Amino acid sequence: MGSPKALLPYRDKTFLEHLLEITTHPRVGAQRVVTGADHAEITHSVTLPPGVVVVNRRWQKGQLSSIRAAIESLRSMETEGMLLALVDHPLVTRELVEALIGAFDRSPRSIALPIWQGRRGHPVIFPARLYSELYAAPEDVGARAVVWAHKNEIVEVPTEEEGVVLNINDRETFDRLFPSASGA
Repeated sequence: MGSPKALLPYRDKTFLEHLLEITTHPRVGAQRVVTGADHAEITHSVTLPPGVVVVNRRWQKGQLSSIRAAIESLRSMETEGMLLALVDHPLVTRELVEALIGAFDRSPRSIALPIWQGRRGHPVIFPARLYSELYAAPEDVGARAVVWAHKNEIVEVPTEEEGVVLNINDRETFDRLFPSASGA
């Protein structure tokens, strides 16, 4: 990408600031920002409340290592679930997060995830009872392994937000979605 994805611009904020804003909800008791290779640059650029940042020292191991770091940071508290929002899937709204939380509240033992035109996306809420499975998931498959293992325990939340399936993982995708930000 050429720079940390968390710091890419979106609506006068960074991707990270946008995701923190839309996931601030009365039902979200603790927010965590898992950083890795770009920890210093991210924490220097974005003001984050104390206790929010979790440093993933094994970031080279991939996305699952960040999920593991988040789970470890929650071990000392009682939680009902974890809303997992990926920094490279920022094009979602507070309304979607509220719909996911509502679906999870109605079915708290299930995995709540958005679905757009038949495709599952992010963010995803995992119930606390699945933390150990998430932690133990195969590194090459990650959290998908837990979703697949619990395919009959999923609550799909239909949405018109294509952002749930848009992975902004490279400069070409960013430039296509945000031509004015890239100078194109």
